[in-house]
Amino acid sequence: MRTFLALVLMIALVGSVAAADLGTTQKLTKSNDHVGMNPGTPDGREGGEDMDSAVVIPSLPFDDTGNTVGHDDDYGTMCPYGSWAPDLWYSYTPVDDEIISVDLCYSTYDTAVFLIDGQYNLIACNDDYYFEDECGTYVSMIEEASLEAGTEYFIIIDGYVSDAGDYVVHVELFEPPVPCFLICDGVAEGEPSLGPGYDDAWNGGCQSPEFGSPFQNLEADSNGELIFCGIAGWTYGGRDTDWFTIIVGETGMVEWIVDAEQETHIFLLGPHDCDTVDVILSETAGICNPVTLLLEASPGDVLWIWVGATTYNPPSGFVGWEYNYTCTFTGLMPGTVSVQSISFDGIKSWYR
Repeated sequence: MRTFLALVLMIALVGSVAAADLGTTQKLTKSNDHVGMNPGTPDGREGGEDMDSAVVIPSLPFDDTGNTVGHDDDYGTMCPYGSWAPDLWYSYTPVDDEIISVDLCYSTYDTAVFLIDGQYNLIACNDDYYFEDECGTYVSMIEEASLEAGTEYFIIIDGYVSDAGDYVVHVELFEPPVPCFLICDGVAEGEPSLGPGYDDAWNGGCQSPEFGSPFQNLEADSNGELIFCGIAGWTYGGRDTDWFTIIVGETGMVEWIVDAEQETHIFLLGPHDCDTVDVILSETAGICNPVTLLLEASPGDVLWIWVGATTYNPPSGFVGWEYNYTCTFTGLMPGTVSVQSISFDGIKSWYR
């Protein structure tokens, strides 16, 4: 007979489906240990040395490659780390008001990128956008920056601390996604409004030990179905994470469909221990692009599931602190428990 242990064993079969991305804040520590490890391969391709010699970008989209090794440090500021690395310059003057993105994907060192005007006013910057991605580790991207027609702007290819090397730069017009607004006719999550100063005492699960690690139990109707209306988003300096428990119905198969107004991770978790819990299965929903996870276990098994934003801070241009998501479940145990917030100790008691 299958048990939840079978789901735990799926970790070995599925592999690293997703990093243990369960936290409210990004635990990132950067050091200088790698400085100088990637000197690059200078080949004469590059932007200008400073503002006066900046290479002109005639139109968008624009692509170039280069190498910053051996050049001067003409600009640097906190973003959020300091930079006294060699840098190279490009200039761009939009004919119309525009929103652009500057992407250093496939660059081979720990980059930084700045966008300034002719008076050295900082318009936008980024140090780390990609992490252990095919685009690189600690590689930069300015996702969205607003420019005014007729104003000359400067894009500075830079590095973290003193890092330098080969870069790839792609500049294009930013096309904001079509607005997504979900309407949900179901059971409301009930969590208080998110925002500055919010303490996640509602269903913060293993990320809220100071509040007893509260999970939220989800109850199905008499047919084993549930439509759940959730709120995800951010607090000041972190993100809200929603931890739930569900009970598998008589078929041993639960279908979980999620849609969201912003990109949202959904996880099946195991084992049921806050010290060792990890991601077993994962999908990413949104923006208005639903995804499905099929969860298989023995009838009556309790499963831990997780919902949260893919980013630790609101995306550029996002207004407010929260957004809506919907969960549609079939195959749950009918009428198991009421929808309420319970403590981790309460969940453990189910196994005694």
